[in-house]
Amino acid sequence: MANKNLKSLQPLQSTQYSYMVNPVYGWGTIIFVWMASMLPWRSWEGSPDLLILILAFWCAHEVKGVGLLAAFCFGFFMDVHDMNILGEHALTYVLVIYGTLTIRKRMMRFGVISQLIHMFPVFFLAPIPSRLMQAWFAGVWPGWVWVWSGVITGVLWLAADLILKLPLRPVEDDDATI
Repeated sequence: MANKNLKSLQPLQSTQYSYMVNPVYGWGTIIFVWMASMLPWRSWEGSPDLLILILAFWCAHEVKGVGLLAAFCFGFFMDVHDMNILGEHALTYVLVIYGTLTIRKRMMRFGVISQLIHMFPVFFLAPIPSRLMQAWFAGVWPGWVWVWSGVITGVLWLAADLILKLPLRPVEDDDATI
């Protein structure tokens, strides 16, 4: 009898939605945030990296062309702009996008809070190799303030979900039921 009751349970939301994103809209937001990242607020200790947040968000939502190559190019642009060691941001951006690609199919089955929990380790662990490289070249450890950047970037996943999905309408996804 208990087995029959379990089989009759239906999910709260029987229809899963995916958001069809126009690549022009996705890339427009990426370019807008890239231009905003050129402002001096990014040089403050612990400031979130909005560009990698938006790249990871659109990579998770499968916008055409947002992937490892785009992450490397934008990371390289940020290295040139910040006059850092070439490849420091590029390495971090590629690792974040690789982590996002690795967990994307699983992560997108959950709500935004669970997506945030999935992305926290990615935003926290991806900068470690570049910080080690920076410490090795400089000969001194840069401190632990950079950890706040990963935490704040992870929390901003909620804001990105709210703001970037505003103009989008859900489309019933037949493949999501498989």
